[in-house]
This record gives sequence, structure tokens and C-alpha cells, in this order.
Amino acid sequence: MLRTSRSVAAEVPDKAGSSRRGSARGVNPQTGDGPDAFVGYVHWLRGQVPELHLDIKRTIAEGDLVVTHSNLHLAPGDRGMAVADFWRLDGGRIVEHWDVIQEVPEEAANTNTMF
Repeated sequence: MLRTSRSVAAEVPDKAGSSRRGSARGVNPQTGDGPDAFVGYVHWLRGQVPELHLDIKRTIAEGDLVVTHSNLHLAPGDRGMAVADFWRLDGGRIVEHWDVIQEVPEEAANTNTMF
């Protein structure tokens, strides 16, 4: 099972990096390929935003894909961002990652939440 949560991706990026294959493909334009690039990006992000908090709301797994739907907070008390992370696995290791990020608006056209 993929364990990408606050304790792995945000607080212990080296552990998350070890679950990636050496040729892991990162599709986010802000990160490079491979586990070292992933770990480096997470360390950089945590340095820029030390109070980052990722609240995973749901996880869906099917075949070689795992999707997490999360609320990412960059500062305590902010509305955060809705994040969908898509992970492709091979042999229990991450080989590819995509993400989609949308800010949670102050006002919405309906009373539904994004989570």
C-alpha cells in the first residue's frame, strides 16, 4: 500500500523518496525525475512553507494507480488548496506522479464543500 501522508511526504520526505524507483517520472513542471529530485523538492517546499499541512480526505486505489484527494494548507487557518495526487506504482514503488491543485475559494456558487 502506498503511504503518502503527512508523516511521509511532508515530514519524512526521505522515506517517501525511498518508495520511488530510480527512474520515477515526475510530471509536475516544478520537480525533476527520480527519487532525489522528489526528496529535494519536498525539502525545499518544507523550507519555504514550514507550517505546511496536508489533510488527506480520501484515497482510491485501482490496479497500479492510487489517487489521494487532499486539503493542502500552507499556513494555519487558511482555506487551503484542493489537491488530487495520482500515483502509478510498479512493484509497490512509485514510478510516476501527477497532481492537480485548485485554491479553495472564499465564496462558492453553492453550499457544497470541495471535500
